[in-house]
Amino acid sequence: MPDTSTQTPAPVAPAAPKSNGTGVGPGTPPGRPKKARRRILFAVIAIVVIVSSVLLYRYFAAWESTDDAEIDGYIYPVNSRITGFVTRVTVDNNVYVKAGTVLVELDPTDYEVAVANARATLANDQASAAALVTNVPLTSVNTFSALSSAQADVQNAQAGLAAAQRQFDAAQASLRQAEANDLKAQDDVTRYEPLAAKDEIPQLTYTQAVDTQKGTAAAVEAAVASAAATEQAVTQARAKLAQAQAQLHYAMTRPQQISLQHSRAVAAEAQTKQAIAVLHQAELNLGYTTIVAPVSGIVGQRSVEPGQNVAPGQQLMTIVPLDSQNIWVTANFKETQLKYMKPGQPVKIHVDTYDRTYDGHILNIAGASGARYSLLPPENATGNYVKVVERIPVKIVFEHGLDPQHPLRPGMSVEPEVKVR
Repeated sequence: MPDTSTQTPAPVAPAAPKSNGTGVGPGTPPGRPKKARRRILFAVIAIVVIVSSVLLYRYFAAWESTDDAEIDGYIYPVNSRITGFVTRVTVDNNVYVKAGTVLVELDPTDYEVAVANARATLANDQASAAALVTNVPLTSVNTFSALSSAQADVQNAQAGLAAAQRQFDAAQASLRQAEANDLKAQDDVTRYEPLAAKDEIPQLTYTQAVDTQKGTAAAVEAAVASAAATEQAVTQARAKLAQAQAQLHYAMTRPQQISLQHSRAVAAEAQTKQAIAVLHQAELNLGYTTIVAPVSGIVGQRSVEPGQNVAPGQQLMTIVPLDSQNIWVTANFKETQLKYMKPGQPVKIHVDTYDRTYDGHILNIAGASGARYSLLPPENATGNYVKVVERIPVKIVFEHGLDPQHPLRPGMSVEPEVKVR
């Protein structure tokens, strides 16, 4: 075996310094590790804050909200359309009624009498119109018959006058002949008389001449009478002709009478239509004695009582419909919030009363600011103008409608948030 007692021992490496658990040797200053950790921690916190701020800014910049908003809806007034005495009121405030429910009843007696009177007037006018309408064709037939008859009478009268005139002319001729015969007979008597006295001619001849003259004288008298009779006949024939012509002129005016009769019939028909309208109005007024609910909703502001006299247009109560078509949100946003706002954008509607949020969307934006719709709009041209941020009404409707039993009521405060980006 080799001898190891005389060998030189090998050098021993120095021991590594013990760690104190911080990763820093014993020569490192004790405050430096804590500062490094703080820097790292602050850097991480700063990064988190910056990222969170950016995210929060982007989130809140995408939403616009306002606390100047409320539930809105239509309020239907219930009015009386006629004057009447209230006999019955069937509802009270805050009661839900359906459309068509009887709310108020008025005394119908006066209006029933008016309906009966209108019906009687209509029946009378219809009878008169029927009679006048029937008389129109009858008058037409009688008119044409009378006109034809008058024309025939004129022609007959003219023929009769012509015949009488001819008879008168014949009588005048007979009178002239009789007078001529009488003159000849008188001449014969005058001539025979001295001859008979001297017995130059037979006495019989003279006697016959005297008798002949007497006959011719009688013939003259008969001819004069006949001429007078025929002259009277001519006068009568002329009178008949004048009468027939007058009747013809009257008959020629009958077409105007037909037109007048037709006008009367038209007027009667118009009066009948007027009577029908009066009856219809009377029946409407009778129906108005029963006042019904125009829509389904909750009754409010009842001011009518039995025994009260109401006038046309007087408000008796109101009805607030609660269906989704009649409930919406009116939000008055500042004009500076409307830059990116437009119809169709989604909205979160927070109802303060129930601490509940509903979904909705913008339906439309008003055409003017709320100040312009006020009773006394501002006059900025008066010299005392102060620029203020105006508010514009925005109509927001609920997204999926509302439960029929929803608790929302017009006037409740809400806070809508609109996602504009």
